[in-house]
Amino acid sequence: MQKTAAILAIGDELLSGRTRDANMHYLAGWLTERGVALTEARVVPDDAAMIGEALNALRTRYDYVFTSGGIGPTHDDITVDAIAAALGVKVIENPQAAAMVRAYYGGRGIDVTPARLRMARTPEGAELINNPVSGAPGVRIENIFVMAGVPRIFQAMLNAIEGAIEHGEVIHSCAATARNLPESMLADQLRDIQAALKGVTLGSYPIDGDEMGVTIVARSQNMAIADQAINAVAAAMRALGAEPEMEDRK
Repeated sequence: MQKTAAILAIGDELLSGRTRDANMHYLAGWLTERGVALTEARVVPDDAAMIGEALNALRTRYDYVFTSGGIGPTHDDITVDAIAAALGVKVIENPQAAAMVRAYYGGRGIDVTPARLRMARTPEGAELINNPVSGAPGVRIENIFVMAGVPRIFQAMLNAIEGAIEHGEVIHSCAATARNLPESMLADQLRDIQAALKGVTLGSYPIDGDEMGVTIVARSQNMAIADQAINAVAAAMRALGAEPEMEDRK
């Protein structure tokens, strides 16, 4: 069976447009390679009630939930508190996390201030996620992975939890792109191909508007069926006078 996941991106800066979220895109690819489908993404502000409400909805629906953002040293970094409240547990200063923070800053001759030690706070009962980039760890509790919002740190934390993710059945995908072939001209053919083949989904993605061309992606747990579907799409493109560009199977 394929595993499922959701991401809960946290931060006023995401919703104001000040910061572009890169973590969802990276996580989707990382999970796909491991047979885990990123099925839902939510963005909430730095509001404890909204974080808790979203988290409780997602953690019961999916195998894994990843949060990003709100675990830094400042007053508006409330993710740990919100998650602890949602789970009904206390927030503690984790001794192992505190040692990691002290080692990171102390090793660089930087004072370990109360604000920096704030990053050693975790929900009671949580496990730590190593952070080789900036020292302060992330947190795993139940099926929730609490990660940093900074993309470079988020990605490093993903590498640290590799062994904690149970791989599912990988979805294979392949694609065909036709330049200057309007997406609308393929609509009937795509419908017929989709109806004729079981166990495959076809996604249609226009290039900068209908008239500029289209990319069709076939996805299936069965590599042969994905190939069969995309070959049928390519044949339909050729019948309409376009020469498809085929992308390597993934």
